[in-house]
Parts: sequence; C-alpha cells; structure tokens
Amino acid sequence: MKLADLRRMAIKSGARIHFPLADGMECVVNEHGIAQVPGMRAAGDCNLEDELGRASQFTLESLAPEQKNKPRTQILTREQMAAMVEAKTSAAVHDDHDE
Repeated sequence: MKLADLRRMAIKSGARIHFPLADGMECVVNEHGIAQVPGMRAAGDCNLEDELGRASQFTLESLAPEQKNKPRTQILTREQMAAMVEAKTSAAVHDDHDE
C-alpha cells in the first residue's frame, strides 16, 4: 500500500484517512487527496511514504454529505486498510474498462 493509493481512496470515497507518525504527530489525507501533517510548523525530514510503511493503525473518517457535522469514524488495522484500498482500486480499474 502506497501513499498514492491512500490518496486515491480518500478522493473516491470522500473520506479522510489518519495515520500516526513516529514522532507522535499524525498525517491526514483529506477528501481532496492532500496529505498534511497538522502539527508540523516547518518543513522537516519526514518522509510520509516511509511513515506509512510503519503505520499499523488507521482512522477512516467518512464525510457523507448528509453527515457533514457528524462524521463517522472507523479504526482499522493495516491489513483492513490494505484490503479496503485494494477493493477501491480494483473497482476503479474495472470502471475504467467498462466502456
């Protein structure tokens, strides 16, 4: 699972994906596919791809239009997140070839 896969999934599902970083901060991939570290004030040596490789827990925050004020959150293991990403990306491949 790569950061680009998480970004694609966040966009397609309209969700935010959170995962912890080694230094205690958190990375958030928003519904627009932008990866941000809210606690970081200046550019650092943080490689998000490496940090993603070490992450074992993810929080998926669904942002359904009718629930904007009250998003649904789900805590997932690495294996669960990888399976969800795989399902979304394989569905996207099938959608592209249906024409």
